[in-house]
Amino acid sequence: MASKSPRRHQLLHEMGLKFNIWTHRPINEELPIGIKPQSAALYLAEKKAEAYVHDLSPNDILLTCDTVVIYGKHILNKPKNAEDARQMLKTLSGKKHAVITGICLRTYQKQILTSDTTYVWFSLLTQWEIDYYLDQFQPFDKAGAYGIQEWIGLIGITKIQGSYFNVVGLPTSLVYQKLSQIITT
Repeated sequence: MASKSPRRHQLLHEMGLKFNIWTHRPINEELPIGIKPQSAALYLAEKKAEAYVHDLSPNDILLTCDTVVIYGKHILNKPKNAEDARQMLKTLSGKKHAVITGICLRTYQKQILTSDTTYVWFSLLTQWEIDYYLDQFQPFDKAGAYGIQEWIGLIGITKIQGSYFNVVGLPTSLVYQKLSQIITT
C-alpha cells in the first residue's frame, strides 16, 4: 500500500491482509483543467500508482487511493488551515455531500481502477460545534475537514447512503472484491 493514512492501514489490518507500506512519493496533485469532480479521486489514485510502476516485482499488488469530498460542483480537499477547515464545515452544515474514493490496484501486468461514492448528510452545526471540533481534533489531513469516525461524525451526521468505510477513506468491501478479482485473473 502506498499511503500515509493511518486509517487505511488500520482498515487493511482489520481485514486480515498482510501488506507493506510504501512511503508515498510526492506527486503533483493538481487536477487537469476541465476534469469532472466525480473523476478527480480516480485520476489521483492512478497518478499515485504511476509513481511506483517501476518498483513492482512480479508478485506485488500495489494499492493506491484518493478520497475527495464533493459539494455541488466543488471539490473540498484537505483544508489549508483552520479557517479553510471552518469554512468547509460551514458549507457542509445542514446539507448533503458526496465522498468519493478512487482506488487503483496495480500488478506487474494488470491494473484495476474503480471508485466508490457515499452520500453523507450533516445536521446544522453550530459555530461552537465547529470550533470545538477543529480545536480538539484538528482534521487538517482529511478531505472535507472532517472524520466521520470522530466527534463531529458522532454528533453531526444524520444519514449516510453507501459505505461507511468509504467515508473513513477505504471502501473495504470493494477493495476486497477487486483484490480477489486481480488475484484470480
